Amino acid sequence: MVITLKNELMINSYKTIDGRGAKVEIAYGPCITIQRVSHVIIHGISIHDCKPGKSGRVRDSPTHVGQRRGSDGDGIDVFASTDVWIDHCSLSRCYDGLIDVIHASTAITISNNFFSQHDKVMLLGHDDNNAEDKNIKVTVAFNHFGPGLVQRMPRVRLGYAHVANNRYDQWKMYAIGGSANPTIFSEGNYFMAPNSPDIKQVTKREGKKYGYTNWKWRSSRDRFMNGAYFVPSGYGSIAPGYTRNQLFKVADGSMVPALTSNAGPLTCSPGRAC
Repeated sequence: MVITLKNELMINSYKTIDGRGAKVEIAYGPCITIQRVSHVIIHGISIHDCKPGKSGRVRDSPTHVGQRRGSDGDGIDVFASTDVWIDHCSLSRCYDGLIDVIHASTAITISNNFFSQHDKVMLLGHDDNNAEDKNIKVTVAFNHFGPGLVQRMPRVRLGYAHVANNRYDQWKMYAIGGSANPTIFSEGNYFMAPNSPDIKQVTKREGKKYGYTNWKWRSSRDRFMNGAYFVPSGYGSIAPGYTRNQLFKVADGSMVPALTSNAGPLTCSPGRAC
C-alpha cells in the first residue's frame, strides 16, 4: 500500500512501525514526526516524496489532539526524543531532509537504510546556537548512501556522531560535514569519491569563526576509493562511550559492500524469518 497522509503522523512512546512482510510506502504528503517521546522503532518501510504539512489539528496521542503549525517536509523528524531506532527503511526525494535529529535527541540509531536521490540527507542538530544539541548522540551504521545524493550524510552540529560501516556511492558536495564544534568518529566506512577532482574530500567544516582545527573528527579503518580522503582534526579520545549492551563489532571498511548489501526494506514473507 501507499499511504498519503493529510498531515504529519506523530508517534507515541513505546511504539513500533513494522513493515516486514508487506510493501508499505509513506509518500506524497507529510510524513513522520517523533517528538518528545522515547522507545520508538521504525522498520521496513519506504518513505519518499514527503511534503510540508499544513497548519491544523493533529492527534498526538490516544487522548489528545493539538494545534500544529505544519511539518517541514522531512521524511522522519526526531525532536527532543530518546531511544529511537530507524532500521531497514528506504528514504528519498523529500521536500526538506530525509532524517532530522534535533533538540537534544539522543540514543538514536539509524541503521541498514538505503538513501537516494536527495540533497540534504541527514541533519543532526537544529542550529549552531542551540546549546542543548550538545547532548545529541547518534549512531549511523550499516547504511547505503546510494545514487543522487548531494550532502549531509550526516551533517552534525554541536553533538556526537559515530558513523560506522556505511557505504557511500559518491556525493555531489561532501559526505560528512558539521559546524559548531561537533565530534565525529568515522569508523570502517567505504567511500567512493565522484570523478570530479574538486570534490574528493569526504569532509566539510562550516564556520571558521568557531576555530574548527580543534574539533574532534577522526577516521579509523575507513576505505577510500577513487581518490577520496578524510581531513581529521582535534586530539584526545572520541570513543563512542557505549554501554556494554550497546556495543557492536565494527568491521574494516573493505567489508562494507557485503555488510550493506541488504540495506533498505527486507524482502520478507509472513511466517518466515527475514
